[in-house]
Amino acid sequence: MTTASRGQRLIGRIEGCAAAALMFITALTFTSVFTRYLFVAPIPDAFDISRLMMGIMIAWGIATCGFRDDHIQMDALWSVLGPRGKRALDLFATGVSLFFMALFTWTLARRVWIVYATGEKTFDVALPIWPFYLVAWVGIGLGALLLLARLWMLAASREIARTSPEELL
Repeated sequence: MTTASRGQRLIGRIEGCAAAALMFITALTFTSVFTRYLFVAPIPDAFDISRLMMGIMIAWGIATCGFRDDHIQMDALWSVLGPRGKRALDLFATGVSLFFMALFTWTLARRVWIVYATGEKTFDVALPIWPFYLVAWVGIGLGALLLLARLWMLAASREIARTSPEELL
């Protein structure tokens, strides 16, 4: 198995986790609304659980966004630069993104520990919320690792940046 196919499988699994979280949120919201109108009894903590799952979905979605260079970007400066300037700007932008994603990973790790230590729980069924924070932290940590991989691949490549990571592998 090649490195590219392993990378593609990893990316697919990460995106699958984000998609599974979105499907869970959708099913939970639909079911809660349905039971509220049909039985006048919504699912307890449905709002809190869906809110926490939304954080997981976003964190795991962000993980692949930087690696694939699929995030929102403004190309006004990049488009007027020459090949070396484009490469330098892409390396700089990826490095800045990596710095802030690593900072986010560290900050969220501290938050996971604080939520665990304080024993925060949901209101209705007293479900501990630290596992949700932990899963979101893993997604953000994967995002930092994938940005590091992208930066390494961009630095090792002789191509102008803005090629897909699959082409760099």
